Formats: sequence, structure tokens, C-alpha cells
Amino acid sequence: MNETSPQPILGIDIGGSGIKGAPVDIVSGQLVADRYRIPTPEKGRPGDVVDVVAQIVRHFEWQGPVGIGFPAAVLNGVVKTAANIHKSWIDTDAKALFSAATNCPVAVLNDADAAGLAEMRFGAGAKRSGVVFIITIGTGLGTALFVDGKLVPNTELGHLEIRGKDAEQRASDAVRKAKELSWQKWAQRLNEYLSTLERLFWPSLFILGGGVSKKSEKFLPYLNLSTEVVIARLGNEAGIVGAALVAGALSQ
Repeated sequence: MNETSPQPILGIDIGGSGIKGAPVDIVSGQLVADRYRIPTPEKGRPGDVVDVVAQIVRHFEWQGPVGIGFPAAVLNGVVKTAANIHKSWIDTDAKALFSAATNCPVAVLNDADAAGLAEMRFGAGAKRSGVVFIITIGTGLGTALFVDGKLVPNTELGHLEIRGKDAEQRASDAVRKAKELSWQKWAQRLNEYLSTLERLFWPSLFILGGGVSKKSEKFLPYLNLSTEVVIARLGNEAGIVGAALVAGALSQ
């Protein structure tokens, strides 16, 4: 039996405000170098985003597999939605684009799914069964749904309709900042969204991640739900770690 630890895998997380990456030890879930971040290009057009990803790969002088968490539904490497990126991404083969630009084998998946995989392996969802939601709260609302530890990919439930709008247009952290909502007022909106998920899915656990999770003491006291709510343990590193986990299969 080979006891040699696998080589680190480069994980990249494409977000609404920044694209960040780092090599990951996929056995421990730890970053093995400082995270490198570049602001997301305005409008998020394919060529511009691909250029930034290539810059991150060059920064680490990377030549192995690369995992990329992408803010859209992704089927077999092809982008199917474009809520927070340029519409020209729809039906684009992102895997082929990123592979050509980096000269590396690439795995592409939904960014919230990537964060969820990391949290279920190394974080707050480890060893949890039943229906578990990981919800990333930032520029939008990302969701990853797990049933007894198995991912149901591309749920994109941040686009559920709440009061005639996409949920993320009411309860994302970007909306909180843009509308200058108090933490209590914003928490009421988040609670309404989570209550809707409760009624639809009867989850056993909500794991809240994304940048706003670092300020959980400001809003958690205002949530009133039947479901247990915890804060993600991997924070903003979850998407990087989860993307690397998926790309790890490329080296096997």
C-alpha cells in the first residue's frame, strides 16, 4: 500500500468581487501557500476572467491539476447560468477555455458546491447526515445541498423568488451594504429566506459561510428558525479547498 501523501492541488474560487487561489493539501484541507487574490474583472466577461485565472496559475508556477469554483450552474464543464457574470458565459465550455489558457488539466464546478464539499469534508458538516445546506453569503446567495453526505449539484437556490425578487436580491451581503441595512433588518430578510428553505426541504442543518460569516455575532441572535444554524469553519477558504478536492481526482 502506498503511504505517500498526494501532491497539493491548486484550487481557485471565482467570486463576484475577487478571484482567489492557493495550493491545497487535499488530505488535511489546509492551504500550503498564501492565498493569492485578484479583483474580478468588471462585467466578468469570459476572456477577462480566463486571463485572471491564468495569472493565478502563473503566480504559483503551477503545472498540475487545477480546480475552479465558478459562480453558475456547471454541467460537464459547460456554464448553464449567468446571474452574477456576463451573459456570454452561457453554454460556454469553461473547462476547455481554462485548460487551454493554463495548459493544465482542469475541473470546473459550481462555487457554492465547491465550498460545500470542503465544509462537509473538513468543516462544520463533517459526519453530519440528513439534509444539510451550506449557504455562501456574499455578492449573491450560493447554496450547496447535501443528503446524507451526498451532494445534489447546481441547486442555485439563491434564485428562489421571495416577495417577487430573487432571494439574493433581498438577502445577500451586497444588498445589505448597498441599502445600508442594519444588521437586525438584514437578518430579518435572511431569516425569511432560510424559513422558505425550511418549508421546502426540512433540513437538519444550515451552515452559513461567505465573507459575512466572520461577523456572525451581529446577525445570528436575530435569526428565529427551527433548523440548527452554525457558521462555516473554513470561511473564505472553503471554495478554494473544495475546488481542489474535485480536481484531485484528475491526478489519480
